[in-house]
Amino acid sequence: MSVIKNVKRVTTRTLYEMKVAGEKIAMLTAYDYSMARIIDDAGIDVILVGDSASNVMAGHETTLPITLDQMIYHASSVVRGVKRSFVVVDLPFGTYQGNSSLALASAIRIMKESGAHGVKLEGGSEVIESVKRILSAGVPVMGHLGLMPQSIYKFGTYTVRAKQDAEARKLIDDAKLLTETGCFSLVLEKIPADLAKEVSESIDIPTIGIGAGPDTDGQVLVTHDMMGITAEFHPRFLRRYLQLYDDMKDAVQRYVKDVRSTDFPNEKESY
Repeated sequence: MSVIKNVKRVTTRTLYEMKVAGEKIAMLTAYDYSMARIIDDAGIDVILVGDSASNVMAGHETTLPITLDQMIYHASSVVRGVKRSFVVVDLPFGTYQGNSSLALASAIRIMKESGAHGVKLEGGSEVIESVKRILSAGVPVMGHLGLMPQSIYKFGTYTVRAKQDAEARKLIDDAKLLTETGCFSLVLEKIPADLAKEVSESIDIPTIGIGAGPDTDGQVLVTHDMMGITAEFHPRFLRRYLQLYDDMKDAVQRYVKDVRSTDFPNEKESY
């Protein structure tokens, strides 16, 4: 597990070198200081402060309601807990689509106010002017193609994307366009594994998959999902490494029992 000679701080260059060397990139989400510290200390390469905070932290049905101010709050908390990982922050819905000046202002606010290392946005040719404008300020940009949660009302479903030839061709073209424009990496969400393999082999920048098979240059999951905190979420691509919902519920129930029986606090736990 060299991760290119055990770098002290992961950078865009590190991620590029990992792709060249064939080292897989591990990426997870975080939204707060405590979780970020654990994930960073465990050796994760990239931490995504995802707009999925809208779902797992705020309880919204989609990612659309979360605001730029809220994303900056979460990102600032994460950055304070990180020593090694590369921190990327999602540009929330409405802060970059159709207005490259707004996109630049949004990205600059995230970088200045949170201390993050880069931003991520969804889309290809439709948002390319925003990508160019952000890159012109020296802000690293991660792209995102395939299933794009911010466009859920357009798609109408969270099913696999790019199964049809026309959509697959557009995805390949968009991946190449984002690469040529200067993005440092690209998330591929919920697309056929063979298409993800083709894209990963056809572009120079690292691809990070979620529900896109094993042949991308790295993988990402929502931490609350893989830890089993969001117990009701069961997509095919998700592997649960813990069942924290059940464990935490059990701990709380035992605490309630001990409080009500006056077993807690005992003599040793009192002053």
